[in-house]
Amino acid sequence: MALGGAAGAMVDLGPGPGEGPAAVGGQGWRRPARALRRGGRGLLDLLLPPQCLRCRAAVDVPGRLCAECWREVDFLGPPLCEGCGRPFDFHLGSAARCIACLRRPPSYGRARAVLRYDDASRGLILGFKHGDRTESAGAFGGWMARAGAELLREADLLVPVPLHRWRLLSRRYNQSALLARRLARISGVPYAPDLLRRLRATPSQGGLDARERRRNVRGAFGVAPGQGPRLAGLRVLLIDDVLTTGATVEACARCLLAAGAGGVDVLTLARVVRPESDRL
Repeated sequence: MALGGAAGAMVDLGPGPGEGPAAVGGQGWRRPARALRRGGRGLLDLLLPPQCLRCRAAVDVPGRLCAECWREVDFLGPPLCEGCGRPFDFHLGSAARCIACLRRPPSYGRARAVLRYDDASRGLILGFKHGDRTESAGAFGGWMARAGAELLREADLLVPVPLHRWRLLSRRYNQSALLARRLARISGVPYAPDLLRRLRATPSQGGLDARERRRNVRGAFGVAPGQGPRLAGLRVLLIDDVLTTGATVEACARCLLAAGAGGVDVLTLARVVRPESDRL
């Protein structure tokens, strides 16, 4: 199943739901198909040994981090802000919110991320985002499914943050759409890669502070024509690669809510953990 359109181009992640021999021939195909896949993977592993997603060291199974990289990458978990998912240094209660969320409550309900975006994870993320390491989407999607299990259980629709068409043309794929697609396969929650559109090509958010980022993406997103009724009352899970200040997902959430969504949560692969003062 090749991925095209707004979700990306020239990327094949294998058969999707309802595709392939198992869907065509019924239950009888499943055991032979699994055996063929195992045999094919064994041959591929012999020719191209599996490598760590981060450092390219040898690993036993594709889509893994080696032991050293696993120790260095900071996977996020409780205690977290109930709103934006920012990690706390100590437990403040299950419904505790950080100062930034209390002062400026986000339009989305909750945000969760797999790992901290820092020196240890930067190469891992940038290789996927800008370096054509699209094969990482499978592993990343599995990590996100675990980190966002609660959000996925309550979600009616997965919507990736869109790229502007000119950026999509130059990059050839939307990394957020690849993650959303993988999550849809894992969770069974339907995804809509073309529901949100980027209406204008905004300058890069790099180097901008929180206020500048909010101004930069103001009015940059819109729901595709005719898609509003599809959103009515649904709880949307917005998918992106990295949450920095939250300006982009906030703009997307407002757009979805204005179009009739019943609620919006956010799930990202990574997040920047900034001091509270930088986020206000």
